[in-house]
Amino acid sequence: MKLPGKHRSPIAAFLSLCLLFLKILQPGHSHLYNNRYAGDQVIRLIPKTEEEACALKKIYHQLKVDLWQPSSISHISEGTVTDVHIPQNASRVLLAFLQQANIHYRVLIEDLQRAVEEGSSLQTQRNRRSVPTYNYEVYHSLEEIQNWMRHLNKIHSRLIRLFSIGKSYEGRSLFVLKLGRRSGAYKRAVWIDCGIHAREWIGPAFCQWFIKEALLTHRSDPAMRKMLNHLYFYVMPVFNVDGYHFSWTKDRFWRKTRSRSSKFHCRGADANRNWNVKWCDEGASTHPCDDTYCGPFPESEPEVKAVANFLRKHKKRIRAYLSFHAYAQMLLYPYSYKYAPIPNFSCVESAAYRAVNALRSVYGVRYRYGPASSTLYVSSGSSMDWAYKTGIPYAFAFELRDTGHFGFLLPEMLIKPTCIETMMAVKNITMHLLKKCH
Repeated sequence: MKLPGKHRSPIAAFLSLCLLFLKILQPGHSHLYNNRYAGDQVIRLIPKTEEEACALKKIYHQLKVDLWQPSSISHISEGTVTDVHIPQNASRVLLAFLQQANIHYRVLIEDLQRAVEEGSSLQTQRNRRSVPTYNYEVYHSLEEIQNWMRHLNKIHSRLIRLFSIGKSYEGRSLFVLKLGRRSGAYKRAVWIDCGIHAREWIGPAFCQWFIKEALLTHRSDPAMRKMLNHLYFYVMPVFNVDGYHFSWTKDRFWRKTRSRSSKFHCRGADANRNWNVKWCDEGASTHPCDDTYCGPFPESEPEVKAVANFLRKHKKRIRAYLSFHAYAQMLLYPYSYKYAPIPNFSCVESAAYRAVNALRSVYGVRYRYGPASSTLYVSSGSSMDWAYKTGIPYAFAFELRDTGHFGFLLPEMLIKPTCIETMMAVKNITMHLLKKCH
């Protein structure tokens, strides 16, 4: 007598064995980004002298490394904290050079491919797509974010209106959500954008969190109720839509837009160096292959042009411009392009001081704050400086968590605490707008 389940045919056993061997022989199938970061590292070093800084600039340029902090080789000087992503094929040369020059370094990420996969596993990607049960504690692709925006537009029509301000270089819609209680009275507004730089995924995650919190708490939270009653919020969760999509599909650490030039093979421009304020001056590059390339002319990037046109059209109504980046844990205000105080410095500085204190009160996370030029570095053609020069009196750029331990790969488990503390800062700035500052 044969017992069920006790015997398999030789053919079935052979097929199972074949499948097992196929899995062993094709390990690359399960790797994200085609395993392109295997063997790559991220290191941190701080040049102790200008001589060391010059030597680093030279070898970085020769090896064409991916600089994480600061954004440009030109910003490296004595005492500058420098985080650099080293491809496997360049690591032996660079590390040998550092040892020979007696320049000390620390490894931040030992295996970049593993860090990428741990930060965004294939399994969690499968579980994040359903809009009705949208998960705000994971990173979302552009398609998922835009579907979520359409969904909110349908079910929250009293508070939300979805519209497009134009098309990206590759033809994607540039969606904005207008949030606020509709009123016949004249209302001032706040502009919020996230994801100017594609690889800074925590930015778009915060923009989504902000919308979610506004919709969930406007009845129970007096501050949120006041904000939505007295102001409109224009929220652009993904500014650089082409670059963000590319960072999900091809290169996790892509920064720029994806525009093409007939003269050069390198693609894209830095969307935060392409604005018509001291365009292509200090802190921006004229070379199309550099991460801080300013573009062929101001507002050459369709994404920048569309946002600039919208802000110009509504500049009398918009009283604050907030842009979210990563990473550094800073709250910055103008100017970026020069060392000089802005005319309404006391009001802006007061708002920043209160905002970082409110943020710190949640988990004790410390943010530096101040003018971008002296707090971070000098850069020209930035959206924040342009917004301020255009007449928007409160212009801020947030550099969200962290300070380099994870860098651009902030784990999904830190999305919630990062967004909760940042909400405190944003609400504080917004409430500051509703008061008169002298």
